Amino acid sequence: MLDGQLYGEPLVFGDKVYVATEADTVYALSAATGAIAWRVRLGTPVPSTLLSCGNINPAVGITGTPVIDQARHEIFVVTEELKRGKPAHLLVGLDTTSGQVELSQDVDPPGQPPANGLQRTALTLDDGRVYFGFGGPSHDCGFYRGRVVSVSESGGTPRFFTVDAGPGEKQGAIWMGGAAPAVDADGDLWVATGNGSMAPGVHAYDDSDAVVELSPSLHLLQFFTPATWQVDNSEDLDMAIEPVLLPDGQVIAAGKSQVVYLLNGAHLGGVGGQQAELGPACSTNIDGGSADRGMTVYLPCIGGIIAVKAFSSAPALHLMWSSAGGGPPIMADGLVWTIGQNGQLYGLDPATGNIRRQAAIGVPANHFPTPGIGDGLMLATSAQNVVAFHILATGATGSAALAGLVFAACLLALGASGWLILHVRRRRRNRT
Repeated sequence: MLDGQLYGEPLVFGDKVYVATEADTVYALSAATGAIAWRVRLGTPVPSTLLSCGNINPAVGITGTPVIDQARHEIFVVTEELKRGKPAHLLVGLDTTSGQVELSQDVDPPGQPPANGLQRTALTLDDGRVYFGFGGPSHDCGFYRGRVVSVSESGGTPRFFTVDAGPGEKQGAIWMGGAAPAVDADGDLWVATGNGSMAPGVHAYDDSDAVVELSPSLHLLQFFTPATWQVDNSEDLDMAIEPVLLPDGQVIAAGKSQVVYLLNGAHLGGVGGQQAELGPACSTNIDGGSADRGMTVYLPCIGGIIAVKAFSSAPALHLMWSSAGGGPPIMADGLVWTIGQNGQLYGLDPATGNIRRQAAIGVPANHFPTPGIGDGLMLATSAQNVVAFHILATGATGSAALAGLVFAACLLALGASGWLILHVRRRRRNRT
């Protein structure tokens, strides 16, 4: 068992597996044996009792999934830790071979108490900079504003994009259920924003409940928000998935309203500018990262995965199926993999949603865990454990298709394919 809860997913680089915990500890594990190669406690995590609200207990440490720069042999994490008895957020870079700290940079957004911020998104890299999002803890207590943060891998003054930046405005979290900002072929960033503070009829649009495209320097390029954005604000209906950049230049957006939107990536259209919508597509929140193949997107409703197909000529969305699971899915070995809140790992048929493989892994710490794959092994996290399975012949059904390997110290044997490294995935859009 690791020393804290797992909210991020494991990463693989070279001959090691890397995992970070809410105890502010980063582990490097031997991919061959599961032995601990090194572990570094970066600070004292913030006791939940020092925070006004939230649902991470008993302490908040490293919540967002780290990212690895392979060329630099450096892993980056954002810690929440006690500094002189008060919460603080730091971007930390560690040497992947030794665990030596190479960077420690204050990244707390200006103008708000550090205790009111939560770094929830996964980190991503592009052109020598680390990007990630900030929001607030569950229940949105206290004053905070949603932010996208950009920091040079070598350190230096962070850049910020701020949601709800006007006088009297607040909230607009960028959290996306733990997913990372998307980066397109031009190096632009795509994020989703949560509910802001403006009630119906009170204020002009404030960048909340939106899909937002930002330049690499974090200037706002364009946005989409539903015409219902003010009602969505008042009912906490965040836009809560990472925007899905489709190969034809369209974009999929969704969130707690259970409505799926199809957008023109070159012209998001501002308020009410969708090409098509589908909803309600399920009966529970759509939160977190997604998987996609061609024009089909697999989205994580809390109650189960749904498959939605997009069409570009006569733009439209079609609900193909809904199935088990609920955690952010991945595509691997010809199946859609997801972790349910019931502690089951599911492998779903991408055409029908039927369960082809299934195994118990233990109940996760939250409903946003993402499975991973590498060197013939399927990886899944429970609260403080990583479970590895051998993947047997494709097409087998039931739990017999997965041969379980659980390591005593919740370590895992994983090859050096690097599949789980959080690569920046760029997709070119047509600009007109």
